[in-house]
Amino acid sequence: MSETVRLSHSAALMLKTLKEGHGYGFDIMNITGLPSGTVYPALRRMENDGLIDGTWESEQKAQKEDRPARRYYKVTAAGKLALVEAEKKYPLIAQFARPKAVKA
Repeated sequence: MSETVRLSHSAALMLKTLKEGHGYGFDIMNITGLPSGTVYPALRRMENDGLIDGTWESEQKAQKEDRPARRYYKVTAAGKLALVEAEKKYPLIAQFARPKAVKA
């Protein structure tokens, strides 16, 4: 990718959340307060643009926890560059950081 993708405020917030270690859609919704109609289409767009990579967890793990399988996302190098540009455009995004959830 030769040019940096421009991100909306919502997409930048989601990318920052993913960079902080929160990797699936429902988690992003809980942290950001964004609705599913914003989060899931944006995740697809960012994945198509090469800003994030998504992988499905194993069916066995999901079944063991009695829930649907989750798609986990990681920020790519291109996503990190886009986030740097977005943080310049939206300065408050740079201050947004949440610690990873601690599992008991």
